[in-house]
Amino acid sequence: MKTRITTIFAVASIAMAAFAAGPQDKMDNPMVGGAAMMKSMDIVGNAVSSPDHTTLVAAVKAAGLVDALHSKGPLTVFAPTNGAFKLLPDGTVDTLLKPENKEMLTKVLTYHVVAGLYDSKAIKVGIHKGNGTFTLKALSGGTLTFMMNGPMNIVVKDEKGGIASISTYDVYQSNGVIQVVDKVLMP
Repeated sequence: MKTRITTIFAVASIAMAAFAAGPQDKMDNPMVGGAAMMKSMDIVGNAVSSPDHTTLVAAVKAAGLVDALHSKGPLTVFAPTNGAFKLLPDGTVDTLLKPENKEMLTKVLTYHVVAGLYDSKAIKVGIHKGNGTFTLKALSGGTLTFMMNGPMNIVVKDEKGGIASISTYDVYQSNGVIQVVDKVLMP
C-alpha cells in the first residue's frame, strides 16, 4: 500500500511539474517545424532554424532581403511554409528564384511583411473594430485583409482573393513577430 501511495505521489508530482513548466516553455519558445523559436533571435535567425521554412529562407537570400529582416523592427512577417510554396503552380518558385526575376520575388516577399508588431490579439482587435475585417499595408505597398474563420482562426486575404490561414500564431522575435501561414500571399 505504501509503495502504491509513493508511486501515485511520484506520478502526480511529475505531472504537476510538466504542467507548470510545459505551457510556459512552449509560449517562451514555440516550436515551428520541430525547432524552438527563440525570442532572443531575430526573424532571420529563427527562420533559418525552422525546417518548415527552407524555401522562404532561400527566397529571402535570393531577393537580397536578409539585412532588411535583420533590422531593428518591429516587423510582422506572415511566413509561408515549404508546403505553402508547394501549392503554387509547378515551376513558380524556380522561376521566381532566377536572378532576372529578383524584382518580382522581392515584391512577393515584401507583401508578406508589415511594419509594426501585429500579434494575434492586435489583429483580432482590429477585426472586431473593423466589423469583421482589418487591413494592413504590406512593405510592398499592397494591402492584406484579415478576417475570422470561426471563433479562433484568423485568415489573411491577399489582393488576388487568395486566403491563407495562420497556422502558428505569435512566434515572437527580438525584432518582431512571425505568423506562420499555410499559403503564399500574392500581391
